[in-house]
Amino acid sequence: METLIGLAPIILMFVVMWFFIIRPAQKRQKTTASMQTNLKRGDRIVTVGGLHALVDAVDDSTVFVTITDGTRLQFERAAIARVIDESATL
Repeated sequence: METLIGLAPIILMFVVMWFFIIRPAQKRQKTTASMQTNLKRGDRIVTVGGLHALVDAVDDSTVFVTITDGTRLQFERAAIARVIDESATL
């Protein structure tokens, strides 16, 4: 019983760490992966490098985007940080 009481602070620390650090990070990873798999032509996106572009075509592992001057670039799906929701900006 004394060993359980001695381990209680360590167990409590792990539980707190799980709920405040690990669990939210896993949720963010799942939502990011879901967003990257649901990309479609016409979506306005921002890459992890900060490039704002329009999705032109989607391949198995890559995304072709067009920037404002008409340049077409190819990115890995993992390089897409977020999809811009234009209805929220109106």
